[in-house]
Amino acid sequence: MNRFDYVRAGTVEEAVQAVASGANARFIAGGTNLVDLMKYNVERPGRLVDITRLPLDQIEERDGALRIGALATNAAVAYDERVKDRYPVLSSAILAGATGQLRNAATTGGNLLQRTRCYYFYDEGTPCNKRLPGSGCGAIGGVNRIHAIFGTSDKCIATHPSDMCVALAALEATVRVAGPSGERTIPLAEFHRLPGDEPERDTTLSADEIVLSVDLPAEGFAGHYTYLKLRDRLSYAFALVSVAAVMELDGQTIKAARFALGGVAHKPWRNAEAEGLLLGKPATRETFAAAADRVVSEATPQSENGFKVELARRAIVRALEQAAAGTPQSQTDKRIA
Repeated sequence: MNRFDYVRAGTVEEAVQAVASGANARFIAGGTNLVDLMKYNVERPGRLVDITRLPLDQIEERDGALRIGALATNAAVAYDERVKDRYPVLSSAILAGATGQLRNAATTGGNLLQRTRCYYFYDEGTPCNKRLPGSGCGAIGGVNRIHAIFGTSDKCIATHPSDMCVALAALEATVRVAGPSGERTIPLAEFHRLPGDEPERDTTLSADEIVLSVDLPAEGFAGHYTYLKLRDRLSYAFALVSVAAVMELDGQTIKAARFALGGVAHKPWRNAEAEGLLLGKPATRETFAAAADRVVSEATPQSENGFKVELARRAIVRALEQAAAGTPQSQTDKRIA
Protein backbone atom coordinates (compact mmCIF):
# COMPACT_ATOMS: atom_id res chain seq x y z
CA MET A 1 0.00 0.00 0.00
CA ASN A 2 1.32 3.46 -0.86
CA ARG A 3 2.02 6.10 1.77
CA PHE A 4 -0.68 8.74 2.24
CA ASP A 5 -1.60 11.71 4.41
CA TYR A 6 -4.51 11.43 6.83
CA VAL A 7 -6.75 14.39 7.66
CA ARG A 8 -9.77 14.39 9.95
CA ALA A 9 -12.28 17.05 8.93
CA GLY A 10 -14.40 18.84 11.53
CA THR A 11 -16.71 20.65 9.09
CA VAL A 12 -17.94 20.21 5.55
CA GLU A 13 -15.89 23.25 4.54
CA GLU A 14 -12.73 21.70 6.01
CA ALA A 15 -13.42 18.43 4.21
CA VAL A 16 -13.89 20.14 0.85
CA GLN A 17 -10.76 22.21 1.33
CA ALA A 18 -8.69 19.19 2.35
CA VAL A 19 -9.71 17.29 -0.78
CA ALA A 20 -9.31 20.27 -3.09
CA SER A 21 -5.79 20.97 -1.87
CA GLY A 22 -4.55 17.39 -1.65
CA ALA A 23 -3.01 15.44 -4.52
CA ASN A 24 -5.32 12.56 -5.45
CA ALA A 25 -7.28 12.91 -2.20
CA ARG A 26 -10.25 10.74 -1.27
CA PHE A 27 -12.98 11.02 1.35
CA ILE A 28 -13.28 8.05 3.69
CA ALA A 29 -16.10 7.10 6.03
CA GLY A 30 -17.12 3.43 6.34
CA GLY A 31 -14.32 2.46 3.97
CA THR A 32 -16.01 -0.80 2.94
CA ASN A 33 -15.10 -0.28 -0.73
CA LEU A 34 -12.19 2.18 -0.70
CA VAL A 35 -10.02 0.18 1.71
CA ASP A 36 -10.42 -2.94 -0.43
CA LEU A 37 -9.41 -0.98 -3.51
CA MET A 38 -6.34 0.33 -1.71
CA LYS A 39 -5.37 -3.21 -0.69
CA TYR A 40 -5.66 -4.32 -4.32
CA ASN A 41 -3.55 -1.32 -5.37
CA VAL A 42 -6.39 -0.11 -7.59
CA GLU A 43 -6.79 3.13 -5.63
CA ARG A 44 -3.61 4.93 -4.54
CA PRO A 45 -4.77 8.08 -2.76
CA GLY A 46 -2.18 10.58 -1.65
CA ARG A 47 -4.49 11.81 1.10
CA LEU A 48 -7.44 10.35 3.00
CA VAL A 49 -9.92 12.85 4.40
CA ASP A 50 -11.86 11.30 7.28
CA ILE A 51 -15.41 12.69 7.33
CA THR A 52 -16.89 10.43 10.00
CA ARG A 53 -17.23 13.27 12.52
CA LEU A 54 -19.29 15.49 10.23
CA PRO A 55 -22.96 15.95 11.25
CA LEU A 56 -24.29 14.09 8.21
CA ASP A 57 -25.78 10.94 9.73
CA GLN A 58 -29.33 12.15 10.38
CA ILE A 59 -32.53 10.93 8.73
CA GLU A 60 -35.06 13.73 8.95
CA GLU A 61 -38.42 14.93 7.64
CA ARG A 62 -38.30 17.96 5.37
CA ASP A 63 -41.57 19.39 4.01
CA GLY A 64 -43.20 16.01 3.66
CA ALA A 65 -40.11 14.43 2.11
CA LEU A 66 -37.26 12.56 3.77
CA ARG A 67 -33.60 13.59 3.85
CA ILE A 68 -31.01 10.86 4.43
CA GLY A 69 -27.61 12.13 5.52
CA ALA A 70 -24.60 10.89 3.58
CA LEU A 71 -23.13 9.30 6.72
CA ALA A 72 -26.31 7.45 7.71
CA THR A 73 -25.36 3.79 7.58
CA ASN A 74 -27.11 1.38 5.27
CA ALA A 75 -28.44 -0.47 8.31
CA ALA A 76 -29.82 2.72 9.87
CA VAL A 77 -31.64 3.58 6.64
CA ALA A 78 -33.01 0.09 6.01
CA TYR A 79 -34.43 -0.23 9.53
CA ASP A 80 -35.68 3.34 9.96
CA GLU A 81 -39.44 3.16 10.57
CA ARG A 82 -40.15 6.06 8.19
CA VAL A 83 -38.21 4.36 5.41
CA LYS A 84 -39.87 1.00 6.03
CA ASP A 85 -43.36 2.55 6.13
CA ARG A 86 -43.09 5.14 3.36
CA TYR A 87 -40.25 3.92 1.10
CA PRO A 88 -40.23 0.15 1.58
CA VAL A 89 -38.65 -0.50 -1.83
CA LEU A 90 -35.53 1.29 -0.56
CA SER A 91 -35.41 -0.76 2.63
CA SER A 92 -35.84 -3.97 0.64
CA ALA A 93 -33.09 -3.05 -1.80
CA ILE A 94 -30.58 -2.24 0.92
CA LEU A 95 -31.33 -5.46 2.80
CA ALA A 96 -30.78 -7.44 -0.41
CA GLY A 97 -27.16 -6.31 -0.51
CA ALA A 98 -23.98 -7.18 1.37
CA THR A 99 -24.15 -8.57 4.92
CA GLY A 100 -25.32 -7.23 8.25
CA GLN A 101 -21.76 -6.39 9.26
CA LEU A 102 -21.11 -4.42 6.09
CA ARG A 103 -24.45 -2.59 6.27
CA ASN A 104 -23.54 -1.49 9.79
CA ALA A 105 -20.42 0.23 8.45
CA ALA A 106 -21.29 1.24 4.88
CA THR A 107 -22.76 4.71 4.44
CA THR A 108 -25.35 6.18 2.11
CA GLY A 109 -22.78 8.40 0.41
CA GLY A 110 -20.33 5.55 0.07
CA ASN A 111 -22.99 3.32 -1.45
CA LEU A 112 -23.67 5.97 -4.09
CA LEU A 113 -19.96 6.15 -4.92
CA GLN A 114 -18.98 2.49 -4.77
CA ARG A 115 -17.09 1.21 -7.78
CA THR A 116 -17.66 -1.70 -10.12
CA ARG A 117 -16.78 -5.26 -9.16
CA CYS A 118 -15.56 -6.08 -12.67
CA TYR A 119 -12.82 -8.71 -12.46
CA TYR A 120 -10.53 -6.74 -14.75
CA PHE A 121 -10.89 -3.56 -12.73
CA TYR A 122 -9.58 -5.36 -9.65
CA ASP A 123 -6.73 -7.17 -11.41
CA GLU A 124 -3.67 -5.00 -12.05
CA GLY A 125 -2.31 -7.59 -14.46
CA THR A 126 -5.14 -7.08 -16.96
CA PRO A 127 -6.16 -4.10 -19.14
CA CYS A 128 -8.91 -1.84 -17.79
CA ASN A 129 -9.79 1.60 -19.07
CA LYS A 130 -11.57 2.38 -15.81
CA ARG A 131 -8.46 1.68 -13.74
CA LEU A 132 -5.88 2.83 -16.31
CA PRO A 133 -7.40 4.93 -19.12
CA GLY A 134 -6.14 3.92 -22.53
CA SER A 135 -5.07 0.42 -21.54
CA GLY A 136 -8.09 -1.30 -23.12
CA CYS A 137 -11.03 -3.32 -21.78
CA GLY A 138 -10.23 -6.92 -20.98
CA ALA A 139 -13.89 -7.78 -20.50
CA ILE A 140 -14.74 -7.05 -24.14
CA GLY A 141 -14.08 -10.40 -25.75
CA GLY A 142 -13.00 -11.81 -22.39
CA VAL A 143 -14.85 -13.20 -19.38
CA ASN A 144 -17.97 -11.02 -19.35
CA ARG A 145 -20.80 -13.08 -17.89
CA ILE A 146 -21.58 -10.46 -15.21
CA HIS A 147 -21.19 -7.42 -17.46
CA ALA A 148 -23.52 -4.83 -18.94
CA ILE A 149 -26.07 -5.28 -21.70
CA PHE A 150 -27.19 -1.63 -21.82
CA GLY A 151 -25.35 1.67 -22.24
CA THR A 152 -21.96 0.15 -23.00
CA SER A 153 -19.16 1.66 -25.06
CA ASP A 154 -16.09 0.29 -26.81
CA LYS A 155 -14.12 1.47 -23.78
CA CYS A 156 -16.02 -0.26 -20.94
CA ILE A 157 -18.82 -2.74 -20.27
CA ALA A 158 -18.71 -2.72 -16.45
CA THR A 159 -21.83 -2.57 -14.29
CA HIS A 160 -22.68 -0.47 -11.26
CA PRO A 161 -22.93 -2.77 -8.21
CA SER A 162 -25.36 -0.94 -5.92
CA ASP A 163 -28.77 -2.27 -4.86
CA MET A 164 -29.66 0.91 -2.99
CA CYS A 165 -29.18 3.09 -6.07
CA VAL A 166 -31.59 1.00 -8.14
CA ALA A 167 -34.37 1.75 -5.65
CA LEU A 168 -33.35 5.42 -5.47
CA ALA A 169 -33.61 5.60 -9.26
CA ALA A 170 -37.16 4.24 -9.20
CA LEU A 171 -38.09 6.71 -6.44
CA GLU A 172 -36.47 9.59 -8.40
CA ALA A 173 -34.36 10.72 -5.46
CA THR A 174 -32.00 13.68 -5.63
CA VAL A 175 -28.44 13.96 -4.32
CA ARG A 176 -27.32 17.09 -2.48
CA VAL A 177 -23.61 17.87 -2.77
CA ALA A 178 -21.23 20.65 -1.75
CA GLY A 179 -17.98 21.97 -3.17
CA PRO A 180 -15.87 25.13 -3.24
CA SER A 181 -18.65 26.90 -5.16
CA GLY A 182 -21.36 25.96 -2.67
CA GLU A 183 -24.20 23.44 -2.70
CA ARG A 184 -26.11 21.95 -5.61
CA THR A 185 -28.58 19.13 -6.17
CA ILE A 186 -28.29 16.38 -8.77
CA PRO A 187 -31.21 14.15 -9.83
CA LEU A 188 -30.27 10.53 -9.21
CA ALA A 189 -30.76 9.84 -12.92
CA GLU A 190 -27.96 12.31 -13.69
CA PHE A 191 -25.63 11.40 -10.83
CA HIS A 192 -24.07 8.27 -12.35
CA ARG A 193 -22.54 8.29 -15.84
CA LEU A 194 -22.45 5.85 -18.72
CA PRO A 195 -18.86 4.93 -19.64
CA GLY A 196 -18.63 6.65 -23.03
CA ASP A 197 -15.04 7.74 -23.69
CA GLU A 198 -14.29 8.34 -19.99
CA PRO A 199 -15.09 5.12 -18.12
CA GLU A 200 -12.78 6.19 -15.28
CA ARG A 201 -15.47 8.73 -14.28
CA ASP A 202 -18.32 7.00 -12.47
CA THR A 203 -20.37 10.07 -11.54
CA THR A 204 -20.98 13.70 -12.48
CA LEU A 205 -19.44 14.86 -9.20
CA SER A 206 -16.43 17.11 -9.35
CA ALA A 207 -13.32 15.77 -7.64
CA ASP A 208 -13.64 18.40 -4.88
CA GLU A 209 -17.35 17.87 -4.12
CA ILE A 210 -18.77 15.92 -1.19
CA VAL A 211 -22.15 14.20 -0.92
CA LEU A 212 -24.26 15.73 1.84
CA SER A 213 -27.54 13.85 1.59
CA VAL A 214 -30.00 11.89 -0.49
CA ASP A 215 -33.45 13.49 -0.62
CA LEU A 216 -36.49 11.28 -1.16
CA PRO A 217 -39.70 12.76 -2.62
CA ALA A 218 -42.94 12.70 -0.67
CA GLU A 219 -44.38 9.82 -2.73
CA GLY A 220 -42.82 6.51 -1.76
CA PHE A 221 -45.28 4.06 -3.39
CA ALA A 222 -45.64 2.12 -0.15
CA GLY A 223 -48.65 0.12 -1.33
CA HIS A 224 -47.31 -1.24 -4.61
CA TYR A 225 -43.61 -1.98 -4.85
CA THR A 226 -41.03 -4.73 -5.07
CA TYR A 227 -37.28 -5.21 -5.27
CA LEU A 228 -36.33 -8.37 -7.13
CA LYS A 229 -32.67 -9.42 -7.13
CA LEU A 230 -31.40 -12.34 -9.20
CA ARG A 231 -27.90 -13.60 -8.43
CA ASP A 232 -25.77 -16.71 -8.42
CA ARG A 233 -26.36 -17.35 -4.73
CA LEU A 234 -28.96 -16.07 -2.31
CA SER A 235 -26.71 -13.98 -0.07
CA TYR A 236 -23.60 -11.83 -0.33
CA ALA A 237 -23.61 -11.70 -4.13
CA PHE A 238 -24.03 -8.87 -6.60
CA ALA A 239 -26.99 -8.86 -8.94
CA LEU A 240 -26.92 -10.43 -12.36
CA VAL A 241 -30.21 -8.57 -12.86
CA SER A 242 -32.27 -6.67 -10.32
CA VAL A 243 -35.49 -4.68 -10.64
CA ALA A 244 -36.98 -2.01 -8.38
CA ALA A 245 -40.62 -1.47 -9.37
CA VAL A 246 -43.13 0.97 -7.92
CA MET A 247 -46.60 1.93 -9.06
CA GLU A 248 -49.92 3.56 -8.22
CA LEU A 249 -53.17 1.91 -9.24
CA ASP A 250 -56.75 3.12 -9.71
CA GLY A 251 -58.58 -0.16 -9.38
CA GLN A 252 -56.68 -2.26 -11.91
CA THR A 253 -55.59 0.68 -14.04
CA ILE A 254 -52.01 1.89 -13.78
CA LYS A 255 -51.90 5.60 -12.84
CA ALA A 256 -48.13 5.83 -12.29
CA ALA A 257 -45.31 3.34 -12.67
CA ARG A 258 -41.54 3.37 -12.59
CA PHE A 259 -38.97 0.62 -12.69
CA ALA A 260 -35.20 0.57 -12.68
CA LEU A 261 -32.78 -2.24 -13.38
CA GLY A 262 -29.50 -3.06 -11.70
CA GLY A 263 -26.68 -5.37 -12.76
CA VAL A 264 -27.15 -4.53 -16.43
CA ALA A 265 -25.49 -1.14 -16.99
CA HIS A 266 -22.89 1.33 -15.74
CA LYS A 267 -25.72 3.04 -13.79
CA PRO A 268 -29.23 2.13 -12.63
CA TRP A 269 -31.13 1.64 -15.90
CA ARG A 270 -34.52 3.16 -16.70
CA ASN A 271 -36.44 3.35 -19.95
CA ALA A 272 -38.96 6.20 -20.13
CA GLU A 273 -40.69 4.79 -23.21
CA ALA A 274 -41.23 1.43 -21.55
CA GLU A 275 -42.63 3.10 -18.42
CA GLY A 276 -44.93 5.17 -20.65
CA LEU A 277 -46.39 1.98 -22.11
CA LEU A 278 -47.78 1.15 -18.66
CA LEU A 279 -49.73 4.35 -18.02
CA GLY A 280 -53.49 4.05 -18.31
CA LYS A 281 -53.24 0.34 -19.06
CA PRO A 282 -54.60 -2.59 -17.06
CA ALA A 283 -52.19 -4.17 -14.61
CA THR A 284 -51.86 -7.44 -16.50
CA ARG A 285 -49.02 -9.71 -17.58
CA GLU A 286 -49.61 -8.66 -21.18
CA THR A 287 -49.13 -5.00 -20.29
CA PHE A 288 -46.00 -5.74 -18.29
CA ALA A 289 -44.58 -7.97 -21.04
CA ALA A 290 -44.95 -5.18 -23.60
CA ALA A 291 -42.95 -2.85 -21.37
CA ALA A 292 -40.31 -5.51 -20.75
CA ASP A 293 -40.00 -6.23 -24.47
CA ARG A 294 -39.44 -2.52 -25.12
CA VAL A 295 -36.59 -2.43 -22.60
CA VAL A 296 -34.72 -5.49 -23.82
CA SER A 297 -35.09 -4.49 -27.47
CA GLU A 298 -32.17 -2.12 -26.85
CA ALA A 299 -29.89 -4.71 -25.23
CA THR A 300 -26.41 -5.29 -26.68
CA PRO A 301 -25.13 -8.44 -24.96
CA GLN A 302 -21.54 -9.60 -24.97
CA SER A 303 -20.12 -13.00 -25.82
CA GLU A 304 -21.01 -14.63 -22.47
CA ASN A 305 -23.96 -12.67 -21.06
CA GLY A 306 -26.70 -13.07 -23.64
CA PHE A 307 -28.73 -14.91 -21.00
CA LYS A 308 -29.19 -11.58 -19.22
CA VAL A 309 -31.53 -10.34 -21.96
CA GLU A 310 -34.20 -12.97 -21.28
CA LEU A 311 -33.44 -12.87 -17.55
CA ALA A 312 -34.09 -9.13 -17.52
CA ARG A 313 -37.30 -9.49 -19.52
CA ARG A 314 -38.71 -12.08 -17.13
CA ALA A 315 -37.51 -10.16 -14.08
CA ILE A 316 -39.28 -6.97 -15.22
CA VAL A 317 -42.55 -8.83 -15.78
CA ARG A 318 -42.35 -10.57 -12.43
CA ALA A 319 -41.39 -7.43 -10.52
CA LEU A 320 -44.25 -5.45 -12.05
CA GLU A 321 -46.70 -8.25 -11.28
CA GLN A 322 -45.56 -8.37 -7.67
CA ALA A 323 -45.75 -4.59 -7.32
CA ALA A 324 -49.25 -4.50 -8.79
CA ALA A 325 -50.42 -7.31 -6.51
CA GLY A 326 -48.87 -5.71 -3.44
CA THR A 327 -46.80 -8.84 -2.79
CA PRO A 328 -43.16 -7.74 -2.44
CA GLN A 329 -40.38 -10.14 -3.32
CA SER A 330 -39.29 -12.53 -0.60
CA GLN A 331 -35.53 -12.77 -0.23
CA THR A 332 -35.91 -16.55 0.10
CA ASP A 333 -37.74 -17.03 -3.21
CA LYS A 334 -35.41 -17.56 -6.16
CA ARG A 335 -37.82 -18.91 -8.80
CA ILE A 336 -38.42 -17.06 -12.05
CA ALA A 337 -41.70 -17.83 -13.77
